[in-house]
Amino acid sequence: MPTDELVFEEHRAHLVRVGYRITGSVSDAEDAVQEAWLRLAGLDTDGRAAIRDERAWLTTVVGRLCLDRLRSAAARRERYVGPWLPEPLLTGDDPDEPLSAVVRDEGVRMAAMVVLERLTPPQRVAFVLHEALALPYADIADVLGCPEATARQHAARARRIVADADPPPRASTAEQHSVIGKFADAIARGDSAALVELLHPDAVYVADSGGRSKAARRTIVGAEKVARLLLGLLDLYGADLLAGWTPVMVNGELGIRSPAFADVAAGAAVLSLRDGRIAAIYQVVDPEKLGQ
Repeated sequence: MPTDELVFEEHRAHLVRVGYRITGSVSDAEDAVQEAWLRLAGLDTDGRAAIRDERAWLTTVVGRLCLDRLRSAAARRERYVGPWLPEPLLTGDDPDEPLSAVVRDEGVRMAAMVVLERLTPPQRVAFVLHEALALPYADIADVLGCPEATARQHAARARRIVADADPPPRASTAEQHSVIGKFADAIARGDSAALVELLHPDAVYVADSGGRSKAARRTIVGAEKVARLLLGLLDLYGADLLAGWTPVMVNGELGIRSPAFADVAAGAAVLSLRDGRIAAIYQVVDPEKLGQ
């Protein structure tokens, strides 16, 4: 295997993780990583010798490519029907799965990814590149095409926004199993009180359909409102609502995969926990985001 290919494979998971955190899209991340590899492979001898740190060089290239994709996606996001969520990363128990190394990063959890949506494209790139590789601000400025001082400002503002958002930390696997089991049981029994007790008072329910599937087209906020919505779906669809639910890892956390039935599309959901209660339910039923 050529040396450059060995270098590329060594850093591939890191590069996909960076690309995904910037764009929220697996396909965009993989396209950017592939383009970075082609640029590395296309360098002449002098160009290759000038690279002192392959990981930093590749990360910078991926960052620049993903910034372009993020900017071009801005107009599409404005026309998107309903809430927009990052494309979920679904993995199993096989450590050799291509995305297994990617989802080990705390920063790709769905709750953390959702917070990144609050950042402008330059803020997001500056935050991810500085956090992912402690990339010097001069290099980040080169990616953004701005002065170094401006790159510092973008990163500082991004850090404040992320800190203020305070996404819940990753819960233990045991706690995730326990809460999801209680959650499914409360819905199956139609137990409103138990469901409200499981939900954080400020819990949110976010469903991403892109207008291609039936789903709530606005974010539902508050434990009682979320419980009312879920039990309303139970009244509408009966036992079929829970039939076929299977556990799946979603962005490195235990989630639920649900099959299509009646007029309901297949979906993937992950629960974000805070202090043992459900702080957020993120559900993706847009078929274009479940293609993987």
